[in-house]
Parts: sequence; structure tokens; C-alpha cells
Amino acid sequence: MYEHRSQPLLPWPHFLRRAGRHAIWALLVVAGFVGAGTVGYRVFGRLAWIDGFVNASMIFSGMGPVDRIETTSGKLFAAIYALLCGLVLLAVASLIIAPWVHRLVHRIHLDAR
Repeated sequence: MYEHRSQPLLPWPHFLRRAGRHAIWALLVVAGFVGAGTVGYRVFGRLAWIDGFVNASMIFSGMGPVDRIETTSGKLFAAIYALLCGLVLLAVASLIIAPWVHRLVHRIHLDAR
């Protein structure tokens, strides 16, 4: 997927296409995770669809919940979802930054030669 250090630096149009693919995958992961959170808040927390979406989005962004959850299953879901959101957010950030870091390191290795 990435060029070896012995290969030349990828031209900008190809690199930007690669970075764009990474960003699209990151957006799909975010959309899937927020969608799953919305359904979870709807099913386990017994919230309306829009309230589930707001809670899922706010938890994923790190802002915190909006609505109070009354059911035990809803509270368990909210706790597990909040813990997983931190991990997924790190994975998404890594997915976005990976091609840029690789290009920088590759450039440094090319300059060293």
C-alpha cells in the first residue's frame, strides 16, 4: 500500500488521492459508529431517534451525554459506548494522519541518502 523507502516519493496527485481514501474510510467508520450508537440509544435507552443521534454524536465527540438514561440496559450501553468511542476516535485520527506521517518519514529517508 505504501512505497518502500528505496522507491521514489509518490507524486502529489497520487498522494492526495491516497490521503483522500484514508479520509473517506475515516468518515465511514465515524458514520458507522455514530449510527450504531444512535440505534443503541434508541433500543437500550428508549430515546427518540433524534435524541439517540444527539447523544451518540456528543459522546463520540467527547462532549458528554445530553439526555439522562433511565434503564439499566441503557446505562450499560452508554458506558460501553463511551469507552469504545475513545478508542475509535484514536483509530480514526491515526487513519487520517497515517499517509502524512509516512510521507514525512519517507522524505526524511530520501533526504538522508
